[in-house]
Amino acid sequence: MSISARLPVFPWDRLEPYKAAAAAHPDGVVDLSVGTPVDPVPDVIRRALVAAADSPGYPLTYGTAALRESAARYLRDRHGVAGADPAAVLPLIGSKELVALLPLLLDLREGDQVGYPDLAYPTYEIGALIARAEPVPYGDPVAELDPARVRVLWLNSPSNPTGRVLAVGELRRIVEWARRHGVLVVSDECYIELGWEGAEPVSVLRPEVCGDSHDGLVAVHSLSKRSNFAGYRGAFLAGDPAVVRELLGVRKHAGMIVPQPVQAAMAAALDDRAHAVEQKERYRRRRADLRAALEGAGFRIEHSEASLYLWATRDEGCWETVGDLAKRGIVVAPGEFYGPAGARFVRVALTATDERVAAAVDRLAG
Repeated sequence: MSISARLPVFPWDRLEPYKAAAAAHPDGVVDLSVGTPVDPVPDVIRRALVAAADSPGYPLTYGTAALRESAARYLRDRHGVAGADPAAVLPLIGSKELVALLPLLLDLREGDQVGYPDLAYPTYEIGALIARAEPVPYGDPVAELDPARVRVLWLNSPSNPTGRVLAVGELRRIVEWARRHGVLVVSDECYIELGWEGAEPVSVLRPEVCGDSHDGLVAVHSLSKRSNFAGYRGAFLAGDPAVVRELLGVRKHAGMIVPQPVQAAMAAALDDRAHAVEQKERYRRRRADLRAALEGAGFRIEHSEASLYLWATRDEGCWETVGDLAKRGIVVAPGEFYGPAGARFVRVALTATDERVAAAVDRLAG
């Protein structure tokens, strides 16, 4: 059987008829379904990309020393990861490729399990299926997963789609359990910069969570949302040095290399905090406007204390909500895409221009 035959239908294809219906609105579509950045790439990043454009030779899979230093410094200064080591950093061609290929790169086989949240980004499941491992969704990994079979445990805080944040105590409990049983914890922290309410999101690599060692832990960071970097495809992982060496060895053979100009742009983005603060403020305003409009239109918002989305429900089937909003020219993602527990929710992205957000607010009030 081919790999494609073992995978489910790409979920976003099912949304196409609703996008077509929304596009018929006289004032055009407001697409809040996908978390793709719409604001300009900051000048500091573009300048770094252009300056490195004359890069005729093969780049390093390991990344430049400057990039690894920037990533480690970013973890230390922004996220309190005291033991961040440039030698234990590895650049990625965007974070999705790592999510999709990690079980394969770690040589998981049939009989191995990959745990991931029961409301989650679909690619955690896809990665397990590509490797012929068994994907296992969980509500509480400590209580529900079999430590004798689980080899990789995905965490996602802040969560996509719900925006839920795992507290330090919860993260520590999971890490202690995983270490007792030799389970690799991989924490997808792509939305860690986007905390809105309550305690700030915390990296699994912080000393309060994992102590003095990063053994058995990997954190994944993306620049897509923080720096409007999605079109450049740049991310990185950091953590357990032995795991980083293993992944580096396989990725060298496979030619999984971030282009040199993108590496330079990544370093510039990680070294500059001002643009990230400015972008977060844009999202904060859009979030406030959309949340008020959704609640005024009868929606209830659950979790959503962080990340790039509002997790909304009118206590009806998600496709009914999707269809109704499409009539108003608004496209949102059905919660069913993220697991059966999302069947009565929709995910509303903050990634639209101010003008399109204002249009959605007006339509929700109508």
